[in-house]
Amino acid sequence: MLQNIANILQILIAAGVAYFVGFTFALVIWTFRDIQSRSQDVVVQILATLWVAVMNLPGLLIYLILRPSHTLVEAYEKQYFPMDLPDAVEAIKFRMEQSGLSAKDLVPMIGQLNRVYEVLNRKRPLTLKMIWRLHRELGIPADSLIKQDEHRKAA
Repeated sequence: MLQNIANILQILIAAGVAYFVGFTFALVIWTFRDIQSRSQDVVVQILATLWVAVMNLPGLLIYLILRPSHTLVEAYEKQYFPMDLPDAVEAIKFRMEQSGLSAKDLVPMIGQLNRVYEVLNRKRPLTLKMIWRLHRELGIPADSLIKQDEHRKAA
C-alpha cells in the first residue's frame, strides 16, 4: 500500500515537472518571437529571453511591463505611412452609410435640407454648432469634423 502511494506521488511529481518544463519552454519561445518583432537589437532579444527563462512567470510579467509598446512593423508604418484623419464630409457620409441615415436625418444637426446638401457637396463649411451636434448625436470624432479641407486651406 505504501509502495503504491509512493509510485503515485512519483508520477504526479514527474508530471508536474514535465508541465513546468513545457510551460517554461513555451514562455521562452513566445518571448523570443515577441521581442524579435519589437526590437532589432540582438542583445536585447537574448536578455529578454534569458530573463523569462530564468524567472519564468514573474520574468514574463516584468518583460510585459518593460517591452517596447510597438512592433517594428507598427513603428515603420507609423513613421513612413501615417494615417491621416478623414475629411469631415467623408466622415459624415461614412456614418450615414453605417447607420442607414439619409440627408433628411441630418436636418436636426445641420439645418434645412438644402443646407445639408450644400455641406455634403462641399459648398458650405461646417459651423461650430453643426460640428458639436454631429459629434454629440452621431458620435463622429470632433477631430475629423474640425479638420480643414485641403482646397479651403489655400483660400
